[in-house]
Amino acid sequence: MQGILLVDKPAGWTSFDVVNYVRKIVAQAEGKKPKNVKVGHTGTLDPFATGLLILLIGKAYTRRAGEFSKLDKTYEVTMRLGETSSTGDPEGTITPVENASKPLLAEVKAAAKQFLGEIEQVPPAFSAIKINGQRAYKLAREGKEVVIEPRKVRVNSIELTAYSYPEVKFITDVSSGTYIRTLVEDLARAVNTGAYTTELRRTMIGVTGVADAVGVQSLERVSLTTFLKEA
Repeated sequence: MQGILLVDKPAGWTSFDVVNYVRKIVAQAEGKKPKNVKVGHTGTLDPFATGLLILLIGKAYTRRAGEFSKLDKTYEVTMRLGETSSTGDPEGTITPVENASKPLLAEVKAAAKQFLGEIEQVPPAFSAIKINGQRAYKLAREGKEVVIEPRKVRVNSIELTAYSYPEVKFITDVSSGTYIRTLVEDLARAVNTGAYTTELRRTMIGVTGVADAVGVQSLERVSLTTFLKEA
């Protein structure tokens, strides 16, 4: 069994949870042990996030992960102004911002424009980036200092879709390697307050949309091969 599987990841699952879940299904179908089955993803989503994961099944496809991992991505984002999170998302410790400003819609729109194009971004401490061979989030959870160098990323577009303080909703198309949690925090600082990402949904990877993806529960009811694609 080999091919490309588009999965709509639910909230609460890690990307590795989805990979392991699919690996077990493939192993069962092929009469193999899961450790002998090749399944990989082409870019993680945070546990609280939902949306499109591209999984590659079979050695011929897992070797091509780089073709998909570097593609631009589109996200639907909800951010909450006036509070910060230790992890940048709902799973961290939430702290109110003292004397937080309540920016006008025009101010938020103007701030968003500052981040269009190529920018420098410091990835969050709670990320999968490796520092001296260890994941940054592991070091952060252990209370160790995490120093990550800024890196260049590209923001192709930011479209505000709703604003009712303290909630801002927007859709953004970004280059691979862009951290939305960091973009949200930087955007908040540009309007003199703090914020964290409350909802995050990946809707596109390159030209592939989440509308073509399958929920993990559907994989229980129908043969996985029904959803495999070739490319």
